[in-house]
Amino acid sequence: MKTPVPDYLAHVLDQCHANTEGALADYIPELAAANPNRIALALSTIDGTIYSSGDDEVEFTIQSMSKPFAYALAIQEHGLAQVLEKVGVEPSGEAFNQISLEKERSIPKNPMINSGAITTHSLLPHKKTVSRAEHLRRFLSELCGRELTFDEQVYQSELKTAFRNLSIGYMLRTVGVLEEDPEQIVHGYIQQCAIKVSVKDLARMGSVLANGGKDPVTGKCILDRLRYVVRYLAS
Repeated sequence: MKTPVPDYLAHVLDQCHANTEGALADYIPELAAANPNRIALALSTIDGTIYSSGDDEVEFTIQSMSKPFAYALAIQEHGLAQVLEKVGVEPSGEAFNQISLEKERSIPKNPMINSGAITTHSLLPHKKTVSRAEHLRRFLSELCGRELTFDEQVYQSELKTAFRNLSIGYMLRTVGVLEEDPEQIVHGYIQQCAIKVSVKDLARMGSVLANGGKDPVTGKCILDRLRYVVRYLAS
């Protein structure tokens, strides 16, 4: 029996083509030059079968979609209790790049706003020869089953306009949330956001979250402390 999923995705894509609302992210020069007409959808079942439609092979930088995966890796590296000492879990109701902290503890309110994401990046594993961003790139590559790369042009472009994130980094260092050079941490976070993925990559990465941390294709358990991450995303 033929599955209706491909036809359904194509139908949804046709409906979305007519919507021309929104605008390119002009705060990063390289992203402002992106083709606004590209559109794609991908869906993964719990057994790892991926259906997709549209520009599904086109890569783009992961940007803020890296945040929950970095959070998961930080928890796996340090444990939930230690991560919660640095990053809260309260909804902020503020812009993603707001320069603010929890009033009581002077820590970022949650890991999905930039202050929390920068702090989370500082908690990623690293060595002298392997950066935090490289560790995350390898981790995401394992999640999606192929070798991902960095978009050097987007990375360099964002570095030139990273004044707000640098301000956030210095604020975090001032209150003791960051324990290292804030510029180094912010630069690493920006590189994290410049990892290239396709919609099919994101669907497979999401299937690992939906499957309790186990890769539905290989059967390998990649994440063993996933429940809290999924619960936070659901909120």
